[in-house]
Amino acid sequence: MIPGFGLASELVTLANVVDPGQITADEPISDVFSAENAARYLDTASLHWQKSHNCAACHGNMGYLFARPALSAVLKDSGEVRGLFEEYVTKRWKERPPRSVQETVVVASGLAFNDLQTTGRLHPITRQALRVMWDFQREDGGWTWRNDGYPPTESDEHYGVTLAALITGIAPDRYVETKEARRGLEKIRIFLKNNPPLSLHHRAMIAWASCYVNDLMNDQQRAKTLDELLTLQRPDGGWSTPGLLADWKDLKRLDGKPHDTKTSDAYATGFTIIVARELGVSSNDPRLRRGIDWLLCNQRVSGKWFCRSPAKDSLHYFSNFGSAFAILALQSCDRLPGWPLSKKSGHFLPP
Repeated sequence: MIPGFGLASELVTLANVVDPGQITADEPISDVFSAENAARYLDTASLHWQKSHNCAACHGNMGYLFARPALSAVLKDSGEVRGLFEEYVTKRWKERPPRSVQETVVVASGLAFNDLQTTGRLHPITRQALRVMWDFQREDGGWTWRNDGYPPTESDEHYGVTLAALITGIAPDRYVETKEARRGLEKIRIFLKNNPPLSLHHRAMIAWASCYVNDLMNDQQRAKTLDELLTLQRPDGGWSTPGLLADWKDLKRLDGKPHDTKTSDAYATGFTIIVARELGVSSNDPRLRRGIDWLLCNQRVSGKWFCRSPAKDSLHYFSNFGSAFAILALQSCDRLPGWPLSKKSGHFLPP
């Protein structure tokens, strides 16, 4: 357990949030890991995005709703990010159709993961959000997704499909067994059969979802995917997001620069640790312990982890998503309290 929990501090709110500033690689690394600084940074980045853009986004506040409850013991959150996501269901989508189909998956995912992390029950508003998500699923099993060239979340439809499968599987109150979920998941199986994964990241997302949804990946495929993930660990103990995407032959950076598969970052490190844990790797495994050490030693003084954009160097919003996954990885290995997932997975092996 990380020391320092139970400390009281001022809430970051929409009323007092300040601009977190440009995300740069030259921000100093913190001398010690600070859970409170991580919480404060996640609050600041997400609430400032909300204040300036007023929208849900993969690279920002969706990951926030996934991870922020892990830090609630050290710093409470204002609840305003959750409120924004609920507003899509209670107001925005009632007044007009979703501006993009993608937002239905993003909103439902943020709410469902947050429910799992907080009350452990499926909130009625989350259930409504999931229903809207399925309403916009195509007959081929996919959702129309923004292909902005920002992998892994905004570059093709595959991510949206596997995210929807994962969220459906982990949603509380056995939501996966409902008629609407079963119908939607059958379409997802068809999509994945007709659209094979193009990268290791695609395969890892399927492997993670398959812990909770049947007939997505068999044991042999899961074992192969896990081996591929662990093999890519860098000498410093971390993993590289471009490394997880390297076998996607047609994937190019928007700025034309070469992919950097050798530099570790928080998203790939956090994501790999989480998937490994879900697939049965012990938190005491030396590879995961080295990955956790990398995360603990590479937090920046602001509380974030810097993650170079896999697309272009003018925008590093990916750092916000990476920081959320760093927190989730620490939680999955019992360095932060309350990991809610592995106990649900039939493939989980206790440490």
